[in-house]
Amino acid sequence: MKLHIITTGGTIDKIYFDAKSHYQVGEPVIGELLQRMGVGFAFSVESAMRKDSLDMTTGDRALIRQLVQQCSEDCVLITHGTDGMVATGQALRDIPGKRIVLTGALQPAAFAHSDAIFNIGCAIGAVQSKPPGVYIAMNGEVFDADRVRKNVAANRFEHLVT
Repeated sequence: MKLHIITTGGTIDKIYFDAKSHYQVGEPVIGELLQRMGVGFAFSVESAMRKDSLDMTTGDRALIRQLVQQCSEDCVLITHGTDGMVATGQALRDIPGKRIVLTGALQPAAFAHSDAIFNIGCAIGAVQSKPPGVYIAMNGEVFDADRVRKNVAANRFEHLVT
């Protein structure tokens, strides 16, 4: 497998600035994490933007779609902020022949107890095993991007009941 990773920002890449007393989206961390884990597959990392997903626009989602369509790899992992993840997943519908998995973190990857590595691992498993389509890998589950929601009160993703 050759995996193409597109980073967009979000909590997974946030860092804390003491002087400013708030978080900012920093450099993408996934490439370093995968190297430290010694993954056995080739991957490339492309930074589309460094935004909190609450600040994403329709134009940002169109750019992400364009990058997915243009890459030669069939397996695409997108790191993304959790608040806008479902909307971006839905904007990526109907791209033929691609297995697209969005993932992120509820705590920055720089934190000792972050869910980032767990979510990335789940997303890598999903992108290798799922048929072409768009998925979200969070909280130890893989969701169809059209049948998921973020439950803000519970701080987790859950299946939509149809």
